[in-house]
Amino acid sequence: MHISGPLPPPLPPRRLRKPRPTSLPNMPLLSSQLPVTPLSLPPPVPPRLDLLEEENRFKVNINVISLGLGKLADMSQGQDTHTHTSVWKKVNIISWQYNLVFLWVCEFCGYENGVDESLAQVCIGQRAGVRTDDLYLPRMSEDDYQNLEDTMVVFCVDISGSMTVTTEVGPTLHISRLEGIQDALQKTLTFTLQQTPHRRVALVTFNDEVVIYGDGSRTPLTIKDWALVDYEHIWKQALGYSVPHCIAETYQHLTQRVKEENGATALGPAALAAVALASKYPGSKVILCTDGRANIGLGDMEQAQSSYAEALYFYRELALQAVEKGVIISVMSFKGTDCCLAGIGRMADVTGGRVNIVSIGTMASEIQSISEDNVLATSVTATLLAPHGVYFPYEEENNHKLVREIGNVTKGLEITFQFAVKPDCMDYCLQRNTLPFQLQLSFKTRDQQKVTRIITEQRPVATSSQILLGRLNTAVLAVHCAQLCAGLTMEGRVTEAQRQLAAQQDLLHHISKLRPIQKEESIYGNWMETMTTICGNMAADSQVPFID
Repeated sequence: MHISGPLPPPLPPRRLRKPRPTSLPNMPLLSSQLPVTPLSLPPPVPPRLDLLEEENRFKVNINVISLGLGKLADMSQGQDTHTHTSVWKKVNIISWQYNLVFLWVCEFCGYENGVDESLAQVCIGQRAGVRTDDLYLPRMSEDDYQNLEDTMVVFCVDISGSMTVTTEVGPTLHISRLEGIQDALQKTLTFTLQQTPHRRVALVTFNDEVVIYGDGSRTPLTIKDWALVDYEHIWKQALGYSVPHCIAETYQHLTQRVKEENGATALGPAALAAVALASKYPGSKVILCTDGRANIGLGDMEQAQSSYAEALYFYRELALQAVEKGVIISVMSFKGTDCCLAGIGRMADVTGGRVNIVSIGTMASEIQSISEDNVLATSVTATLLAPHGVYFPYEEENNHKLVREIGNVTKGLEITFQFAVKPDCMDYCLQRNTLPFQLQLSFKTRDQQKVTRIITEQRPVATSSQILLGRLNTAVLAVHCAQLCAGLTMEGRVTEAQRQLAAQQDLLHHISKLRPIQKEESIYGNWMETMTTICGNMAADSQVPFID
């Protein structure tokens, strides 16, 4: 039985014919007596503005895959999946093409696999369907069962001298940044006590030293002087500190533990201690609140250029260690301050956290929002397979297989990939009605159960002249553009980010002529305008000659 892809969307209704221009004489039915003039010929058919024509093709790759990992890794939601109690270990691909009775050829790599009779019907069913979704669970959990509420939130708060700077919040009222954080923490602790009374909450403060308060009920642990540059010492000290009790038992202690501000900013050592403290419970969070860049101890970013490079390496390694332990790091800073988000912001990017630049008025709601971000899965790895001849631009692997180490996943996490066809494989792909794609998602659930989820889909093939611009999912394209351009900018590839932004803006401009721009699309449009300005300023700065 021949199975073809879904039919292309119907053409829009034809417009009413325009009335004949009254300035031209009516032509007789028999025109042999009159010469044919150019005015008597019908006008040429105008080009279809709503089609992505090859010759006018935009420089935007619209072949984008969006993965809502928060939904894919959420095992609490009812899903239309097939569950298997053991993993098929010898073969890691489940989408096959029938060749011989018990011989199956992988659609992605062409490898021949022998299967026994009990699996033959499974493969046939998967091959015939447009989409399959399978879960593979181990017979026994890899680790001991963990209480889902038994996670920790560690607030890592800057109390250095710069936190005394005040902001006007009323005609006669000024509040310092530290007072703003104190008020925000008070509200967040109250909310946590009401919503999740069994959650563990800990506090770490830092200025020119790091103080670990834990749940506030025990003697604080102070790290200072030479210890601020000893990675292993800080990790062991924080890891060995008393395990915080749940907030229902420690609420009063925690609300009294933020000290007066003074001194320098030992941000790096404090972040290290907070991650070590949170690492005892996979799925925990560290919320780092600061207004200045690190200038003492590990991660010092105010020394020579070589020390700056070492600081970036420190934050990168700390982020990777947090991912390994299932800890998410989020960073909060104040508007108008310079805390070098390019360095510490990478910790949030790598671990799946957030980077928020806030005002005193929004601090409480932002901290509360971040503290509610429950980790759905840890140790997440996504493997994306495409057919031979397809590759993934802007990725290290220049082939049809892409492996992305993601780490931690929260509810709203979405990642995107773009793919393209190699020129020498274009004819082969255009001859196919559909092409197979497969996502292999391996992760640990909140109760530490190891899961593999495999989704295979056959996607229809279309040429550029068959694509209706008005039907494009611009939200997906905009999210991908945001992620791609942010990554390119962080890597210093500003000019390339500018080209991508310009092409995306051009595409949105043409789409706006065909249909109204939705609210979410306008949000991304505003973001792209802001990002274009930032990239332009960065490019201009990079061209300024250095004068000694």
